Formats: sequence, C-alpha cells, structure tokens
Amino acid sequence: SERDSQLVTESVLLAVLGGALGIAFAVWGIRFLTLLLANGSENFTLRAELNWHVLAVVAGLSLLTSVLFGLAPALQSTRVDFMPALKESRTGETRGYGARRLTLSRILMVSQIAVTFLILVAAGLFLRTLSNLAAIPLGFNSQNVLTFQLNARQAGHRDPEIAAFYNDLRTQFSVIPGVRASSLSNNSLIGMGTSATDVNVAGGPTQNSRILTIGADFFPTMQIPIRIGRAIEERDRQGSPKVAVVNEAFAKRSFGDRSPLGQHLTLASECPKCDLEIVGVAANTLYGNLKGTPRPTVYLSFAQAGWGLVEGMVYELRTAGNPLRYVRAVRELVQRADPRLPLAEVKSQSAWIDQTISQEIVFARLCTAFAILALAIACVGLYGVMSYKVARRTGEIGIRMALGAPRKRVVWMVVREVIVLAAVGL
Repeated sequence: SERDSQLVTESVLLAVLGGALGIAFAVWGIRFLTLLLANGSENFTLRAELNWHVLAVVAGLSLLTSVLFGLAPALQSTRVDFMPALKESRTGETRGYGARRLTLSRILMVSQIAVTFLILVAAGLFLRTLSNLAAIPLGFNSQNVLTFQLNARQAGHRDPEIAAFYNDLRTQFSVIPGVRASSLSNNSLIGMGTSATDVNVAGGPTQNSRILTIGADFFPTMQIPIRIGRAIEERDRQGSPKVAVVNEAFAKRSFGDRSPLGQHLTLASECPKCDLEIVGVAANTLYGNLKGTPRPTVYLSFAQAGWGLVEGMVYELRTAGNPLRYVRAVRELVQRADPRLPLAEVKSQSAWIDQTISQEIVFARLCTAFAILALAIACVGLYGVMSYKVARRTGEIGIRMALGAPRKRVVWMVVREVIVLAAVGL
C-alpha cells in the first residue's frame, strides 16, 4: 500500500542517516582519542592504521542491519491479510503481530529514552566536574600570565654567572611595553610538577615540604598576598644572609599559633648546613596540580645559592592583555642576549592549568557529543513510532473527528502516549 511504501522509505532514510552519523562520530572519536592520549601535549600524532578485516566486518554488519531494518516493513506488507486489515481500519485497533510489534516498539523506545537520560546525566556530571575544577581557588591570579622556560646551562653558561644572566633577562623583560611585572622560578606553579624535600625546623618537627626556587618580584607578579613579613627581594642574592618565605600551611603545621618570622630551618637534601631565616609568610597556593589541598611550601631565592638552576628557569610575565602577543618581543630579547638560547614551553598560565585537566575536558566534550547524538536518535525513534501508530489509526481519528471530537482532544490522545513513554523511560 501507499502507507507501507512511505514507511519503507522512511526506514531506509533513517538507516542511511544512522550510517552517516556513525561515520561522522567515528571521525570525531578519533580526534577525541588523539586529544585524550596526548594528555595536553603538543604535536601529538595518533598513528591509527586501517585494518581491512575490521572494516569489512563493520561494513557487512552495517549493510545487513540497514537491509533488515529498512526492508522489514516491505516484507511484512507482502503478507497482509486483507480481512484483519479491513477490520483494523474499521476499529482502529491493532491485533496479533501488529500489536506485538507496537508493544516491542514501545519497550525499545522506553529503553532508548532511559539510556539517553543516563548518558545525559553522565555528561552533566563531567561538566560539573569541570565547573568544580574551574572554581577551585588557586591562591594566585592565573590570568594574563605568560610563561616560558630557558635553560642557559645548555647554552654554555656556568655558575655563578648563570644566576646573574637569568636575573638580567628578568630585568629586561620587565621593561617590555605592556609587561606589568616579571619574575622567574624553577617550576611553574601549575603544570610542570613539583620539587620536595624534608625541612628541618630549629626546635621543631621535620616535615616533608614542597620547594619552589623563585626570583625577586615573584609574589607581586603572581599576585600572591604576603600575610606577614616580606617577600623575596633583589637584596636576597649571593653573599647576603640566606632567607626563606613559607606559606600558611607550613607555618601552621610547624609553629602553630607562634609567629614563624625569625625562625630558622635547613633543607635535608638540598643544603643540610644552610641556615635559612624565615622572613615572610605567603598565602596558600596550589602548586603542582589542581587536585588536593595546598601543601606546606618553602620559597627560596635562586640568586643566593643557585638552587633549582639545573633544569633551567621558568619566567612569568604578567601582561596588560593577551600574554601570547608578547612572545615575539620576548624572543627578540633572548636572541640578543644569547642566540644559542631557545625558548621552550611557551604557554600562558591558563593553558598550563587547562593541560592538567585535559582528560576531564576531553571526557566532558566526548560525553556531551554522544549525549546530543543519543538525544537526537531517541527523538527520531520516538517520532517514527508515533508516526507509524498515527498512520495506523488514521481511519479511527477520522471517525472521531467526524463524530465531533474536538481537535485538542485528538491531539492529546496522541501526545499522551508520547508523554507516558518518555516518563517511563526517564
């Protein structure tokens, strides 16, 4: 019949649409898999070779399912018994195989809606995870900060000249138009790992603490508040009394309610005989990653003993706008200072943070994409089932309206089942 031909056409079109969506999401899946395996690394290439055996099996299964689901209505239409069909057209009811098929369709639709809702919830949880990570207080301002790494030792610079070379570069960077402040450290606060050692406090306990070697103006550049005392300054250089700044977590664990200013500590592995005087307490900041609570941290002056200079130094430049716009000016200054010295790990501090949660970002995007696809397929499936049922009840609907049934009541009769199926699925 004409109605069955229309159903066959719709089934085939839906099968083709499903195949096209499958190919599109396969391509997107490879892209997301590449991002996931890269884990934030740049210039990562996924070498995925095509397996012809797998491709042949998938193509065969796709063709088989398209034929089965697309031609099922046509095969059924060739076995129509005219007497039950005429009775159905008169009564508007479906019996026998048709009733069982509609029941199966309803069960499949309820299951599909349930799975779709589950995927939507999972996508929502991933997005909420990203939102929670973005809302974590860092303890410093990560916006408009350009970071890059220089390893002058690989370019031939040696102690003690290397410390002066790094410091001179920092001074030159600070006068670039648009650069509001500049400093350096042996690690980026977020994204490049951490250094840690046991710290011996005079008259107090020994505790494992994270160590960050910094230059002058580090705290103003990263906008980390100094609670009491002072920060690392230009005067803290070779030959001056060795000093240290600790964070609030270190001060609370080591000294409790006592003031840590003027107290002394030594580093178990870095410099067991170096006596460091605590001159300031800085606010807690995250160091290393976004997960967990701030750990006890000790800040040292790189210019006093060359701590942390083996692997190079990371510069932090706070800029007036987009930090990546200043890369060219920075590169020119470095080339003038030493043409052998390349820039490495050129990123904004925000990019470092995004890299640490790259897997969460990829999972959230991938799950959201599949949730949208599942929702679209569920809507199309629900439309197909209801369209088929309405087509089967065309005669009944015509009789109801001819007997005076209001239009709204007829529409509600159809929509009510959609609402019930969706409610049961949810």
